[in-house]
Amino acid sequence: MREGCDNAREERSDMRLSVPIYRLKRSAKTLAREDGIPLNAALDRIAQDEGFARWSLLAARLGDTDPAAALLPRLDPGDVVLLAARPGHGKTLLALELLTEAAAQSRRAVFFTLDYTEAGTRARLDTVGAIARGLANRIEIVTDDAISAEFIADHLADARPGTLAAVDYLQILDQQRIKPALHDQMDRLTAFARETGTILVFISQIDRRFEAATAPLPGLTDLRLPNPIPPGTFSKAIFLNDGALQLQSLN
Repeated sequence: MREGCDNAREERSDMRLSVPIYRLKRSAKTLAREDGIPLNAALDRIAQDEGFARWSLLAARLGDTDPAAALLPRLDPGDVVLLAARPGHGKTLLALELLTEAAAQSRRAVFFTLDYTEAGTRARLDTVGAIARGLANRIEIVTDDAISAEFIADHLADARPGTLAAVDYLQILDQQRIKPALHDQMDRLTAFARETGTILVFISQIDRRFEAATAPLPGLTDLRLPNPIPPGTFSKAIFLNDGALQLQSLN
């Protein structure tokens, strides 16, 4: 009986979510924490409440209504984009969704991470529907501890305009003392993006003091930056908080 129910769920294509997808992800993270279960299992439970057998099916079926599908066309070649939120508000998942949308358009998509393993990244690609859509293998995952501005520029040296790369995450680019200061690395990458037409998205943390703020979304002044970056580094910024999302042009 359960198998038949799952199949029926998978066949439905006209479903609307009860709340925006970001709120569903937030609920899944809360469920995972409270019940002590893996995030993937919590996402599947949330998806089942919405009428889908698994989260990957929900994400794949509703990919065209996901915020990433609307955001990607608003990112231009040469953009240096800040993607910022407090922990648990979906910034890494949104970055992976953007990469998935880029891959769907046959654009090169690269995820540089100093935080996740390749296995951990692929698990998150499953939650955003990249595997169900057959796009996960089109996304390059780079986990080398040597990731820095020069490393990124060398890896993307032959990138075509419109290539999308996400860097996870801004605050640890210069954590190792042997690497250049964050200020110098961002100067290098800003120039690289403009010269090549690559779009660089930097995942960033927000200072915990924002949690006590009354503003619905964080802003540039809320960034947690132990080391300064050059003014005007970012051309656009995406801020997330509690299911809300805003794209700002900073030019």
